[in-house]
Amino acid sequence: MTEAVLDASVVLKWFRQTREERTDQARALRADFEAGELTVFAPPLLFLEIINVAARRWRWSHEALFELAAQLEQAAFELQEPDLPALAKWVGRGLTAYDAAYVALAEALGIPLVTDDDLIVEVARGIVAPLGQIGESPKQ
Repeated sequence: MTEAVLDASVVLKWFRQTREERTDQARALRADFEAGELTVFAPPLLFLEIINVAARRWRWSHEALFELAAQLEQAAFELQEPDLPALAKWVGRGLTAYDAAYVALAEALGIPLVTDDDLIVEVARGIVAPLGQIGESPKQ
């Protein structure tokens, strides 16, 4: 896999201090990205989701959030807005607008969406490469 859309469920594991399920697979993607072996696409809302979780759920300090924002700004992610009618199609199939943004972008680009979100995996089969299967042969 040389190009992929990554959603917040994956990229958050790059910054989480404590280990959780499938952290190793997410960090392997980070290593590929940092080595220039993976181009990461995402809708711009990815950064908002990451900062929100770090602030609200993880309760990071102002200083840590500022550093996180700086790291995100420096990340060479290819940020693209998804097509709204395509996003609406996925919302109509049961996804939130936020999750649908990742699916619609991956579908438009013709590349896999890597996610650790079970609902996205169920709804968007054929577009999704579940994080738990990275290292195996993910669906494309």
